[in-house]
Amino acid sequence: MLNQSFLPGWLYRDEEIHRLDCTLYANHFWHPVAAAADLRPGQSLAITLLHQPLLLTWPEGEQPRAFRNRCPHRGAAFQADGEAGKPCRRLICPYHGWTYNLQGELLAATRESDFEHGFDRRDWGLHELPCRLDGPLIWVSLNAQAISLDEQLAIVHDTSNIPWSAAPIQLRQVQRSLACNWKIAHDNTLDDYHVAIAHPKTLHREQGPVRQYVHRFSRYGTLLETPHPDGGRFLTFGLPPWSHLLVWPDGRIALLEFLPNLPSCCTMQLRLFAPTETVDNAAADAWLEQLLTFLEEDRVLVESAQLGYDDTFNPGPPHRLEQRILHWQSIYRSQLSTAAGNKLERNHDAISALRI
Repeated sequence: MLNQSFLPGWLYRDEEIHRLDCTLYANHFWHPVAAAADLRPGQSLAITLLHQPLLLTWPEGEQPRAFRNRCPHRGAAFQADGEAGKPCRRLICPYHGWTYNLQGELLAATRESDFEHGFDRRDWGLHELPCRLDGPLIWVSLNAQAISLDEQLAIVHDTSNIPWSAAPIQLRQVQRSLACNWKIAHDNTLDDYHVAIAHPKTLHREQGPVRQYVHRFSRYGTLLETPHPDGGRFLTFGLPPWSHLLVWPDGRIALLEFLPNLPSCCTMQLRLFAPTETVDNAAADAWLEQLLTFLEEDRVLVESAQLGYDDTFNPGPPHRLEQRILHWQSIYRSQLSTAAGNKLERNHDAISALRI
């Protein structure tokens, strides 16, 4: 894999590439849209994913479901975005009063006998999306043809002794804006070459000596495994489309994502989980502050890199400790090459050169 070169700089700035990132690439994978604790049976929760309004519901006695947050009649949203689920027995459109159950079935349309053409409620169910519970999260796919969630998370499922299925409690969630393309931030978090140099007093102390780094790979995921100073293993997973999972020996989990906004801007989202409620507020705040300290160190680096990634820039040779970047970039190249041809006339030659 070290014979592969890094992605060229123009892919981190191009408007059309950004559009493809948010559609073609993003639609190939599942997205962790909410903590399982944010939604309970008999509740609904409105969220936004890649500028698309979605609505999660949890019918009693069933599993969570996901729908486009729009009434099929005229497109109005059923509810505004919220931080946690709200009790809900029916979904009622605020525009014309069409009423749905939590399974997305139309129960009644206001004055439906007055429609000019034959009206069948079964024709007007909500637009449902694939939705699953896995670990402490609710996952949604924007495309029924996405890879399976089991395949996407295979390296997590296959790694023993982590509390992934123990339904950890979400302790904190924060967001920060980064003035860089999401791929620069994602590359950086997969970059095991920079940790000892850029984070000597923060992340490097968690991950330990570089000589003890162990890498593992699945088809879609990567894992850096190191001995933790407190005993046990410290695990850092890289997952598509733009996620990272950090797991401590005591069962704490941090989920880090870099969500695309603009070609030169993304949102860093951090969620913290613990296997029980024994982590008090002071400890949770200290943990969050610790992570935000090294992430601030990274912010300076990735925003600087964004300025250097112009249309003429080609990154230097890959180091052995950058193989997790190359693994992810090979996945990205494969997806991007699907979009070659007439869609990207200006960069057609460059796109064609990305084929693997």
